[in-house]
Amino acid sequence: MKKDNIIYWTTTGIVCAVMVYSVINFNLKNPIGPEVYRTEGPFQHLHLPDYMRIELSIAKALGVLALLIPGVPGKIKEFAYAGFAITLVSAAIAHFSVGDGPVFIIDPLLFLCVLVVSYVYYNRRLQTAKARAGRQSVMA
Repeated sequence: MKKDNIIYWTTTGIVCAVMVYSVINFNLKNPIGPEVYRTEGPFQHLHLPDYMRIELSIAKALGVLALLIPGVPGKIKEFAYAGFAITLVSAAIAHFSVGDGPVFIIDPLLFLCVLVVSYVYYNRRLQTAKARAGRQSVMA
């Protein structure tokens, strides 16, 4: 159980850190990243409208809160996982579409793998908690 918790919180922390970083970075006047980000901005470089920056920033912030705050209903956490998965796949496709190098395409897919591990261990922790609750109700 302890190993599961360590893996879950480590992978969830990595995913949330990446999402928080992107929210902050994409809203900076001079974002960190390739020169093209500093000259034209990441969303313009990917041929995305500026309102997507606002929508994604809000959605990512809410998703991070959903994953990190204890007691958030499971369905909300499921939506956060799904939203992050869609965002990461979309990022890889967007970078591929504008001709960015392999690093920019592979990077979001690596974080997608970390997200999948977090999700698997989220479900494993739920199953363990349900099993433990079932044993305690039988004993009572």
